[in-house]
Amino acid sequence: MYGNTPFGNETEAVTLTQDQRKALRRDLAGVAARTRELLPGEFVVGSEISEGEAGPRARIAVQPPVGSVVSADYTPEDPESATISDDERDDLAQGIAASAALQVKQVMGEETTPTAQ
Repeated sequence: MYGNTPFGNETEAVTLTQDQRKALRRDLAGVAARTRELLPGEFVVGSEISEGEAGPRARIAVQPPVGSVVSADYTPEDPESATISDDERDDLAQGIAASAALQVKQVMGEETTPTAQ
C-alpha cells in the first residue's frame, strides 16, 4: 500500500569509484561469458550496468531463440562488495542459463518432444 512512499526502509545510495565500477563490469562480463558457455549459440547473452535509485545495478539478460527475455540483476549493497565472487558468478550464470532453457521448453510445449519409435 505504501510501496512508493519515501518513508520506511530508506537506504543511502551506493556510489562506486571508477575502479570498483571497472571491476563490476569485468565480473559481469565473466558471468555473461560463463552463461554463453552453458547455452547453445542460438541464445543471445548480454549485460549492462545502469544506475538505479539505490546505486549501480548490474544486469545479465538472455534472449532465447523463442520466448521472452530472461534477466537477473545484481545490486551491490556497499562499495566494498561491488565485485561478484566466483561462487556468485557461477550461480548467476547457471541460474540464468537454466531459466532461459526452461523458457524455451515452456514455449515449445510437450508436443515438440521427439517420440521414440
